[in-house]
This record gives sequence, C-alpha cells and structure tokens, in this order.
Amino acid sequence: MSEPGSLLRSLAGRMTARNFHSHVIQELGTGVISGRFPAGSVLPSDAELMDRFQVSRTVLREAIKTLEAKGLVEARPKVGTKVAKRTRWNLFDPQVLGWHLASPPDETFISGLHDVRLQLEPLAAQDMARHRTGEQIRLMHYWLRQMELSASDVTSFSLADFELHRIISDSSRNPFMAALYGVIELSHALAYGPLMQRPDASQLLGFVEPHRVLVRQIEARDEANAYSAMQALILYERVRSIE
Repeated sequence: MSEPGSLLRSLAGRMTARNFHSHVIQELGTGVISGRFPAGSVLPSDAELMDRFQVSRTVLREAIKTLEAKGLVEARPKVGTKVAKRTRWNLFDPQVLGWHLASPPDETFISGLHDVRLQLEPLAAQDMARHRTGEQIRLMHYWLRQMELSASDVTSFSLADFELHRIISDSSRNPFMAALYGVIELSHALAYGPLMQRPDASQLLGFVEPHRVLVRQIEARDEANAYSAMQALILYERVRSIE
C-alpha cells in the first residue's frame, strides 16, 4: 500500500517503481484505470505480459493477485484475466485512486470524490472541535505555518496542507476516517497538480486563509462553525480541481 503523501511527492516527478513486481502492478493498474484495458476485456496472455515486462511467471502472478485484491481484475480458468467492472474497483485504495492521475479528467469521478469528502470531513472537524487537545492544536498551527513558509514550493505546500487534514481525520473518533486518506490526498493532488507546471505563490497562499479559519474554529471549540469551515474549504479545493 502507498505511504500517505507519496502521491503528492510524485507530482514533482513521476516516482519509479521500486522493483519488477511494483512496475507490473503500476503498468497494468494504470492501464485498467485509463481504459487502455477496458472493463470486460481480457488482458494479454501470461506469455505476452511476461515478454512485455521481462518478468517471470511468479512475478506476474503475484502482480495479478495484487490487482485482484484491489478489485480491478478477475482471473478465470480457461478464460484468462478479465478486467472487472468499475463498480468492483476499490476506490478507497490509495494506489487505485492515484492511478486516476494518469487518466483523462473525469468530471463525474472528481465530483464524487469531493462529495465523499463533503459528507465525512466536516463531521471529523466537528468532532475534533468537541474533543481537541492542546497538542493537536499545536500541530495544526505548525502545519499552517509550514504552508505559509512554503509558498515557493508546491510539493512542500501541498504536503503541509495534507498533514493538517490528516490530523483532523486522526483526531476523529470515527475509526473509518482513516479510509479517507487516499481520497483526501488525491483531491489535493488534483487541486495542486496544475500549479506544479506554473507555480504561483499568490495562488498557493489563497489556500491558507480557509485553513486558518478552520483551525480557528476548531481551536475555539465551535463545532458548528468548524463543520461549516471544512465544507467551505473542500468547496474551494473543488473549484481549484476543475479550473
């Protein structure tokens, strides 16, 4: 599984796979998500894939098993490895989400991504406002300050933003919030990705104020306004994602 933050770090330059197994998973996974291997189609034979990637049957089989666990493919006897329907894909898996960056923009997918955040993250902010500790507030102010200091470095800025959101998710008493890490990180990658090509400190600093308002409301234990502040922040990022 991808480490939190690895997708944002990759925006500055595509990260290379660490080994043959990772390379095969990456190539086949992005092929499925992008539609190069359409849903319902059968992947090339083992012999073809072994030749294409220059890997052993064992490495290929392990990669296929990993993709099966993510819901992307189904290995069927006498049929081959079939690409699963999109409804079977595990869209909370960070790798599956990350592979969408290599695909053409899908407005329905992006809208759904932010809708999930709008349903759950404001609840986490509200919960944190109710139970927050001094240490959690200190950490939020730290990452807010890191955002302010990183206006000339999109990668560092986006990672500081993501870490602030992770504190809120971790502080929630809802154990399912951790499953949102991949969703939150991909939405940040979509918002900050365009700025990797044309860095603009003024645009980056535009993200700071909505975060500052959010931190202020949580620090004040204002549950209702913490909820509203998180909603406003997600909507702001949503606009940046489709510009």
